Amino acid sequence: MDRELLMTGIGGQGIQLAAQVLARAALADRLSVQMFGSYGGMMRGGRTDATIVVADSAVEAPPTVHDAWSAIVMHDEYAAPILAAIRPGGVVFLTAEVRRPDAPRFAVFEIPATDIADRAGNRMAACMVMVGAYAAATGLVTLASLVAAVADSLPPYRRQLADVNVAALRAGFEAAPPGVAPAWEAERVPG
Repeated sequence: MDRELLMTGIGGQGIQLAAQVLARAALADRLSVQMFGSYGGMMRGGRTDATIVVADSAVEAPPTVHDAWSAIVMHDEYAAPILAAIRPGGVVFLTAEVRRPDAPRFAVFEIPATDIADRAGNRMAACMVMVGAYAAATGLVTLASLVAAVADSLPPYRRQLADVNVAALRAGFEAAPPGVAPAWEAERVPG
């Protein structure tokens, strides 16, 4: 069973780092994964997206996804095209700053990620809060694998931020709403 995740936000919110952490965690959990990140020419403030496909069997490359099971949306300005790509019955995680869609055809979980990240030690880790909540609610990857992936995903000049990112993952995991994990677990191929 494949699970697609679309992530969007603005540069500087940690979308690419969070996507890399999630992809490494999936590999550690012995799943197949493909990840593709895209971003504009600006370091901060421009659109940044990531597509991740996680599966219990081989994933075809490249991860070109026209419709997806899930999304993490960090900024309202880029939400519309991502939300339009979520298929009926999917799941979407929105930060509190993103407008909730009218009459969604998918489950919507609003996470006060910035507030939780502030309490965890750094508001810049809000995307890690979202990934922690996403992992807890979907059961896609384990918290232990996410935590282990942080240090490997940070560039050497950012390694001092490992602890705050781990704290944000844990805080998001604890703040997660009751989940949708049974749907993923029921569809996984034993192995």
